[in-house]
Amino acid sequence: MATDVPKPPRKLLFAKYFIAVFGAVVVPLLVAGASEAWLGYRDQRARLSEQLALEARLAAVEIHNFLEGISDQLTWMVHLPWSPGVDERRRLDGLRLLRQVPSIMSLRLIDGSGKERLYVSRIGLNRVESGEDFSKDPAVLGAAGQRAWMGPVTFQGGSEPFMTVAVAGNRSAVGTAIAEVNLKFIWEVISAIRVGRTGEAYVLDHPGNLVAHPDISLVLRADEDAVLPLQLLRTAISAQAGQAIAGRDINGQMVMAAMATIPVADWSVIAKQPLTEAFGPIYAALWRTGLLLVGGAILAVLLAYWLTQRMVRPIRRLEDGVARIGAGEFDHRIHLTTGDELERLAERLNDMAGELAVSQERSERIGRLKRFLAPQVAELVDQAGDDRVLDGRRVEVVVVFCDLRGFTAFSARAEPEIIISALSAYYEALDRVITAHGATLVSFLGDGVMVLVNAPVACSDPALRAVTMACDMQAGVQLLLAEWHRAGHELGFGVGLAMGPATVGRIGAEGRFDYTAIGNVVNLAARLCASAKDGEILVDRTAAQAVGTTVVLVEQEARALKGFDQRVPIFAVDVPLRDVRA
Repeated sequence: MATDVPKPPRKLLFAKYFIAVFGAVVVPLLVAGASEAWLGYRDQRARLSEQLALEARLAAVEIHNFLEGISDQLTWMVHLPWSPGVDERRRLDGLRLLRQVPSIMSLRLIDGSGKERLYVSRIGLNRVESGEDFSKDPAVLGAAGQRAWMGPVTFQGGSEPFMTVAVAGNRSAVGTAIAEVNLKFIWEVISAIRVGRTGEAYVLDHPGNLVAHPDISLVLRADEDAVLPLQLLRTAISAQAGQAIAGRDINGQMVMAAMATIPVADWSVIAKQPLTEAFGPIYAALWRTGLLLVGGAILAVLLAYWLTQRMVRPIRRLEDGVARIGAGEFDHRIHLTTGDELERLAERLNDMAGELAVSQERSERIGRLKRFLAPQVAELVDQAGDDRVLDGRRVEVVVVFCDLRGFTAFSARAEPEIIISALSAYYEALDRVITAHGATLVSFLGDGVMVLVNAPVACSDPALRAVTMACDMQAGVQLLLAEWHRAGHELGFGVGLAMGPATVGRIGAEGRFDYTAIGNVVNLAARLCASAKDGEILVDRTAAQAVGTTVVLVEQEARALKGFDQRVPIFAVDVPLRDVRA
């Protein structure tokens, strides 16, 4: 029995609300301010790291494609064997290559014996059949071992970066193509990269030479001392397993930088952005947090006083009502007339109490039924509202049996997990159809299922309903069979149904009862199921006559069934099943 709780003093209640609301508003803002600074920094750093890494990777991919494109062009120059004498076609191909690939400054073709056969250049004199021996040249040796070889970056005249690219043919007799490539053309890729407003990228080769930079004068000067900060920045990124780090760039400015590699040339692409620009949003967020703290403190004082006056009494009523409902007094009702959300909350709690009372009563009734009935039958009894429907009686029913063909062989060779998974999908498909047609699942054993129509709850036109349900069963299970067939499992599905009088009701011992049907119609439906082939639905004469012309039935030759003295007339449902196994 509920007792009245004495009201605490007004001053104490105000103090509690003030402390609680003030703390609830101000303390989270303080925590949020500190956490926003840290989390914002961390998130901004992560986003910046992703963006820098992405820009570096994109540039690395473009430069990789640039170098691979040159290698591919050179491959076409060494795909045919050499012929004796001057090969005018190769000279024309070489000149055409210089015209198509502006970055190639010169091209040298070496035959399989290491002799120079052709040399064309943009800045030098062309040579044909010079016969000069290049068999010991590093480019020839490198291409012979790696098929495609890229030499170190060199600076011609101490300024412009060049690199030697050599490609060997797929046969030794074809020889090697060697090209001198001007790397100034990579500048267009690097200069197009912008991270934020002032972020940029640059490229270093393995020894640390500056290969490409938006300020091309840095590349042309080839000043090792000037690029030392960039080399140190690359070393620091490598030490952090490629994660973005903070460091100083060539101007001594603090930057965030990330790196991507170009494995084909052993180069590094580094994208960077100044720290002042990268973390500018964090400083703005800190100012906003400070303003929120001041406003939150003022709001907390006002809100604490207002809530004390507004919420104490309704909250007490709600608290008392919830406690009584929680104790099981589902007939208790909470009465509030505040005209706001608290009143609507009280109404919802009253509705909940009523629903809990109904739910508790229903759960107890179903719980009692499930102690001796199958769950499906218990649900039917609960919906009917009278368990006398389960008493034994004689009624005309339609009995439906169905099972899988080839299941015994399948279960003997398949893994237990596959068998259980297949049966689960199989029973789920059948249960959906049975429930949709209002039938009763009586029992299942292995892959076999027994279903009753028109018992324990009567329905109109049970024969037609049973045939329609059988067709839907076939359609649903055939979809599963298609998947199983693709997995190599040869299974089928047959259905048999019969209509006639049977004794239905509760059968069993004291501790367990089952709802089932007994009679000749049950045996007949089981025999028809056993006689059905994959995809077939066999119907006895009584069910066929009850269906009439609503469903197309094909009369088959009468069959001798086990347990029946005379041959039994059989009808097959002419249901056009889509060939889902195709």
